[in-house]
Amino acid sequence: MTAENRLVVSGIICHSPESRNSPAGIPLTRFTLEHRSQQVEADLPRDAFFKIVVIAAGTALKQVAGKLQRGDEVRVEGFLSRMSYREDEARLALHALAINRQI
Repeated sequence: MTAENRLVVSGIICHSPESRNSPAGIPLTRFTLEHRSQQVEADLPRDAFFKIVVIAAGTALKQVAGKLQRGDEVRVEGFLSRMSYREDEARLALHALAINRQI
C-alpha cells in the first residue's frame, strides 16, 4: 500500500499569521485559511466551505509566511497531520511545503 498524503488548497487568510519558534528552535508560522468554492458531487453542484489551520515550518517558509497578511489569497501545498504531537490531540492541520501568494 502506498501511503499518499498530499493536499493543495487555495483560499484567503482569515486570521493574521502568528510566528514563533518550536522548543527545538524551528521557526513556525501558523495561520487560518478559509476556502470557498463550488464542486461537483454526484453530478450536482455543491458549495464547499471550510477553514483549516496551516502550519509553515522552517526558515524558507518563514520568509514567505512572514510577508502574509489577513485577507491575502494564497495557494498552499502540503500534507495533513495532527496539529500537535500530544497523544489526545485529534485536530488536523495542513502542514505547508509550499505557499504561493495569488495575485
